[in-house]
Amino acid sequence: MLINSGVPGDVPIPRLVQVTPEIAESLLSRAVVNRRLDWGQVDFLADSIIREEWQLTHQGIAIDGPLDTGFLLDGQHRLNAIIKAGIPVWLYVFEGLPRTAFPVLDTGKRRSGVDTLSATGEKYLPLLHSTIRHVLLFKNMPDSSWSGTGSRVANGRILAAYNEDSDMYREAVVMGRDISKHVFASQTAVAVGYFVTTEAAPVMKVDTWIEGLTSGANLEMGDPRLAMLKVPHMKKRGIKRRYSMREQVAMYIKAWNSWVREEKIDNLRFRKTERMPILIEEKF
Repeated sequence: MLINSGVPGDVPIPRLVQVTPEIAESLLSRAVVNRRLDWGQVDFLADSIIREEWQLTHQGIAIDGPLDTGFLLDGQHRLNAIIKAGIPVWLYVFEGLPRTAFPVLDTGKRRSGVDTLSATGEKYLPLLHSTIRHVLLFKNMPDSSWSGTGSRVANGRILAAYNEDSDMYREAVVMGRDISKHVFASQTAVAVGYFVTTEAAPVMKVDTWIEGLTSGANLEMGDPRLAMLKVPHMKKRGIKRRYSMREQVAMYIKAWNSWVREEKIDNLRFRKTERMPILIEEKF
């Protein structure tokens, strides 16, 4: 049964259109207002298209008339992303949207990765999201910056990674919260380190490593786990520097690698220009 909501009969009705780079260029040439673009967002959307992670949603583009002659009111970032990717994308096109609606377009709050994970019922959602995101960065762009627009990870990738390995991520979050109380690294860095080393080694091996980190008991001088229990040396005395997430994960991996090789180390160091160390795997 349809309910009369009082909405006028001339409201724009969306239609599904495969928007090609050529159509995108044509629409952008008819933009009512060329707002300042966030090119990081354009890159992010283009990357999603190229990775085939783009998903059709209710969000599309809006024009004040027919597709071939109307003026663009909303959708500049999506259209620029289609052009950059060079790949057609299916979008809902709202034709005939009145120009008076322009000031209120795109004023809603963007859904965060934490919002995306909220339906899972997990605890510690900010830490869970941060852990998944940084595991993906470790695996896919270990030697690039993990901050800024270039390091954004699509919500769909976050959720897909969780669904693929939910038990392991849940355990990593718990361990990150616990082990970070004993070592210099943050909860996220420890959770990421725990996740990737558990992937790379038998459980008993990781358990022995963790036992040394949490207790520090009976560890000989030079044991890499002892180096994890203290903040690494700064380059200059009297200057406190916060280590980035990438640096913390790298030092966790360095300590792990030295421990697996049975190497002795006194202090952990990692330069910003260094490549991420390759994780040593211990086969079953």
